[in-house]
Amino acid sequence: MKDKQIINLLSSRNMVIPLYMFKEYTKLDIELEAFIFLMYLYNLDDKCVFNPNKFSEDLNYPVNKIMEFIGTLTSKGLVKVEVIKNDKGLMEEVVMLEGFYNKLSLIFMDEANKSSKDPSNIFTLIEKEFGRTLSPMEYEIIRAWIDNNMSEELITEAVKEANYYGVPKLSYIDKILYEWGKLGIKTVQDVEENRKKRVKQNDQVTDVDMDIVDWNWFDEDE
Repeated sequence: MKDKQIINLLSSRNMVIPLYMFKEYTKLDIELEAFIFLMYLYNLDDKCVFNPNKFSEDLNYPVNKIMEFIGTLTSKGLVKVEVIKNDKGLMEEVVMLEGFYNKLSLIFMDEANKSSKDPSNIFTLIEKEFGRTLSPMEYEIIRAWIDNNMSEELITEAVKEANYYGVPKLSYIDKILYEWGKLGIKTVQDVEENRKKRVKQNDQVTDVDMDIVDWNWFDEDE
């Protein structure tokens, strides 16, 4: 569906999409069209009757497209279609959104944890390693690492790496984190695996001038 079609759909239907859901919908791992359909279901009863023909009429989609949306949302664990007994004692198919609510709560919890991160521990660690108070510029550099989703554990490992090579400088730590990022290193486990790989590669070096075999990440030019 093109953007204009989506806008027309939203403007023609009494459909409420909370802003936080729209901002976070990519974390549901679905396309925008499927998300709009999910929001359509969200605006219905929690256990709305599974009626593809009505969905098709309401959203001006062919029934096969509606079934495609249902299949996508089901495979992602966001909705499920169940047969239950209604208030009249009759069996009917309904669409359940429990999976979507559970996923949404996990997203909220993750965002809450990110927003409540206290970087004071990493500041204290680096100040202790440097033996001095950090400058305002250094604080901003470290905060930029955190804002870029670098974990405190990974930053700590980079500090250890810098100390190992005897270069306890923030610029050197920043270079290490940059190189790790290029290598796809995101966790402490990734760091350990990379170290083992480097050890193995070094052990395999034969008939090489050992002056050029250097584990240091960079030549410090400062």
